[in-house]
Amino acid sequence: MTARDLDGYLARIGLTDRPTATLEGLRELHRAHVARIPYDNLSIMLGRPDPIAAADSVARVVEGGRLGYCFHQNSALEWLLTELGFSVSRRHGHVWARPEHQLGPDLNHLVLVVSGLPTDDNPGGHWWPDAGMGEGFAEPLPLVRGDHVVDGWSFGIGAGYGAQAAGRPTGPAAWTYRHLPDGVVRGVVVTSRDHSSPAVDAAHLDRCTSPDSPFRRIVVAQRIDGERQRAVRGLVHQVRTPTDREQRDLTTYDEWRAALVEDLLLPVADVAADEWASLWQRMQNAHRAWDEAGRP
Repeated sequence: MTARDLDGYLARIGLTDRPTATLEGLRELHRAHVARIPYDNLSIMLGRPDPIAAADSVARVVEGGRLGYCFHQNSALEWLLTELGFSVSRRHGHVWARPEHQLGPDLNHLVLVVSGLPTDDNPGGHWWPDAGMGEGFAEPLPLVRGDHVVDGWSFGIGAGYGAQAAGRPTGPAAWTYRHLPDGVVRGVVVTSRDHSSPAVDAAHLDRCTSPDSPFRRIVVAQRIDGERQRAVRGLVHQVRTPTDREQRDLTTYDEWRAALVEDLLLPVADVAADEWASLWQRMQNAHRAWDEAGRP
């Protein structure tokens, strides 16, 4: 990858200058990325999942294509931050939606840590940038135990299980995370469990091919537009702020496609007409089943 890739990446997220490797630069990059490059599973739903290697992910960003979900998003973001001089490391993330799954060992989220940026409130200097949550925080969270408010949303960082961290920075090794209210997920447990490239590759393969994978059920696209959490999940379009929520069913094909392309900014130039028709039928069937089950 080249300097041209770096400038192309920055142009894709609306930046003309290269931000410096400072906290201000990190915040600027994070906000621009999550606002302009949507989280999505469309390629998986089409049966042709994209590779997660940084070179492949960055190429899709530069060429104006879809980036994908957390393994794609954060591998690309890691490359971008490293190229700009930030100190970046990885962690094992376990996202959970039900209490009984909270302590599971599965690697289902790639977590990044940026270090070396201390402030009075975060003397350890460790920050959590994340472009792969879909819904989440518009700018990096300090790895300090407590509640952190970003654009009116409150996110919680807690000590890792078994840690004696009361009143002190949680640190970069392990922590727990409380997600925003009414989110699709409840939280994340971050540890130093195996997050090697082979482990990430295996987890990605499972997400793309397992019949139980949530990434194969309905089309999802999300982006974080400042205080606005924008999403299309199946045939439901939602825009949330800390004080308001607008939600509507997408009842026609044209509405659905427009919501994905125009509001979620999802690139779809490679999607053929027959693929659109098949996806639309699948989403109608899934939506009907959801309705009949009482929209659980």
